[in-house]
Amino acid sequence: MLCASVFAAPAYSSILSISDEAARVQALNEHLSTRSYVRGYSLSQADVDVFRQLSAPPADTRLFHVARWFRHIEAILGGPCGRGEPCGRQAINKPRCLLLVWAACTASLTCLVIVFLSSLTKDVFIPQHGKKVTWYCCGPTVYDASHMGHARSYISFDILRRVLRDYFGYDVFYCMNITDVDDKIIRRARQNYLFEQYREKQPPAAQLLDDVHAALKLFSVKLRETTDPDKKQMLERIQHAVKLAAEPLERAMQSDLPAAVADGCEEALLAEAKDLLSDWLDCALGSEVTDNSIFSQLPKFWEEEFHRDMEALNVLPPDVLTRVSEYVPEIVNFVQKIVDNGYGYASNGSVYFDTAKFASSERHSYGKLVPEAVGDQKALQEGEGDLSISADRLSEKRSPNDCALWKASPGNPDGRPGWHIECSAMAGTLLGASMDIHGGGFDLRFPHHDNELAQSEAYFENDCWVRYFLHTGHLTIAGCKMSKSLKNFITIKDALKKHSARQLRLAFLMHSWKDTLDYSSNTMESALQYEKFMNEFFLNVKDILRAPVDITGRFEKWEDEESELNESFYDKKAAVHEALCDNVDTRTVLEEMRALVSRCNLYMAARKAARRRPNRALLESIALYLTHMLTIFGAIEEESSLGFPVRGPGTSLDLESTVMPYLQVLSEFREGVRKIAREQKVPEVLQLSDALRDDILPELGVRFEDHEGGSSWPRQMWLTGRKKEEAARKKQGQEAAKLAKMKIPPSEMFLSESDKYSKFDENGLPTHDTEGKELSKGRAKKLRKLFEAQEKLYKEYLQAVQTGSFQ
Repeated sequence: MLCASVFAAPAYSSILSISDEAARVQALNEHLSTRSYVRGYSLSQADVDVFRQLSAPPADTRLFHVARWFRHIEAILGGPCGRGEPCGRQAINKPRCLLLVWAACTASLTCLVIVFLSSLTKDVFIPQHGKKVTWYCCGPTVYDASHMGHARSYISFDILRRVLRDYFGYDVFYCMNITDVDDKIIRRARQNYLFEQYREKQPPAAQLLDDVHAALKLFSVKLRETTDPDKKQMLERIQHAVKLAAEPLERAMQSDLPAAVADGCEEALLAEAKDLLSDWLDCALGSEVTDNSIFSQLPKFWEEEFHRDMEALNVLPPDVLTRVSEYVPEIVNFVQKIVDNGYGYASNGSVYFDTAKFASSERHSYGKLVPEAVGDQKALQEGEGDLSISADRLSEKRSPNDCALWKASPGNPDGRPGWHIECSAMAGTLLGASMDIHGGGFDLRFPHHDNELAQSEAYFENDCWVRYFLHTGHLTIAGCKMSKSLKNFITIKDALKKHSARQLRLAFLMHSWKDTLDYSSNTMESALQYEKFMNEFFLNVKDILRAPVDITGRFEKWEDEESELNESFYDKKAAVHEALCDNVDTRTVLEEMRALVSRCNLYMAARKAARRRPNRALLESIALYLTHMLTIFGAIEEESSLGFPVRGPGTSLDLESTVMPYLQVLSEFREGVRKIAREQKVPEVLQLSDALRDDILPELGVRFEDHEGGSSWPRQMWLTGRKKEEAARKKQGQEAAKLAKMKIPPSEMFLSESDKYSKFDENGLPTHDTEGKELSKGRAKKLRKLFEAQEKLYKEYLQAVQTGSFQ
């Protein structure tokens, strides 16, 4: 939604009437806590009047709603880069101008709202440089395989990026980072190295069992200290699995079994106990691993895998990609300036960001995105990293809320950057003091993005480093939380083994980009059905367009049916446009597209029933529009003249354009043979012809349909295999029969049964049989029930025709 002024007349009047300033500010804070307010909304006189009552934002952190609102109003009236320093946010009086608004709702979520207005009456954010949009996206920390949580963010942002670029015509400059220096990477690289070293030494069975038991002892301590119930349950499963894997080796040693059997037990135990042994080895020997090449090989490998996954998902590559390892000098300079500006301090070789000093500054506020999370030590420690939360490290900070800008590192005299400062420095270096859009997953809001904001605004001494923060919703697995730490995740590669990139993207398109998406069999089945539904329509249109017709025959007189369909087409295009202007609502867009196809299907079925050709030009226009929209969304991976392109397995070959000429020749040859067989009365040849159509070609993925008049044209088949084809035909027949029945008005349903009834009442209900006898009450009651059932079906049909929602 687009939020306008946060004040209704009674609300601001009552606030202005409070004479005591402290009480007035308290009342204002309470009012704002229950309302949505935005950066970049229209300023009413009420906003200005209340704003002018305040000389500065309140210092009391409990009044953060007022402080945040004050900053937003100040940014509009005095310039977001400081009072009197405009940053390109002035109102522009252009009709139908695209508005992008940062809606900071009561739940502290941020979302992109796109609306069209008849005239620009609201003082809203527009890209700072005309049609150019600068966008920074938080990329992955590359220490393991990319999973569906990554896909949730990067496919969603790819869709938004394509819509802004290809639908609204913006020039989007898209930057993304790769975090290749991080505590997780260091820890995982050490563990992998130490485990492989251990494995190469081939410890004796007795030694392996002793080491596993030692690792289990250390693991038990970790288990006891874990309070999160989901994580505790996961750790218990690991512990149980390792103990079970150790039992066969213990029995093998006691029974003096053959070496081959013992070796197999050792391999099984090593595989099951890898995580435990790796952690145990790292605790004992991790500090001795200092070879930098060990820490660079791991992220390099997983970065390459990440890019392959993104390419497989048809995610556009960024215009610029930054790696932390390549921006260390810029990060050092960034940290130094923050310290010089008074917002950082050195402690025991590390450098920390002073959150209290920043929050108390007149020009700044801390925790803009999730103010209620400020002080959440669990979230803050997760943000600091596994290697940076020891008691000694935590004691170095002036406040537990402070975050590391630079970390002292044993074995590395130069140290390494903190997580949050990496994005601040890289984005600031490329995009400057203010960017249009910053994106990331929902879980990055706090502390990562809140600290990014604070650090960057401390560096640039402004209050507008990011204009719009976009956060994609969580992804769950069959209703359960997805987490690497819980070992409950599905890799992108595994997901692509079950479903195509298009099917995954359609699943995402069928949900709002900012809401939680449940990756489950039901979700994917909906995507599969949508793909099949759209594809069948494209095939039907292609079939119509392949029918031979002369040039003048392409343009046919429009009847009422064509005019009605065309009107529905324009209504649906308007609805699609409206949905895209409302928070890029792709879910509604896909439903409107489905409704349009359903309307086309009704039109084609009616034409077929009347034995009239459908208007090919109109259907082609609709199919081309739908193809265009699916291409914008990235659901069609490459240029396609119409519909989903048909590709051979593992190849870019366009099978449809390649094979179709040969199929047409086969179709014409078959029709010629059938004609001769009918004339010469050779049923065996007709049977062979039918077998080719019904049995042989469907197994190859091709369907021939014999049209009235004897012509046969090839169509690519959606469901391959004879049984599936028969099921599809049966379903198609059932749907056609249902449609035919729905279209019968209840007043006419019995009139054709003159062999049963001779008289009818004013509603069309039979009253007398063929012999002129009045129907019994029991028989009349049964007919009344059938009449009422048909009345209900017919109403559904009329409603479906009006709304275009029939399927």
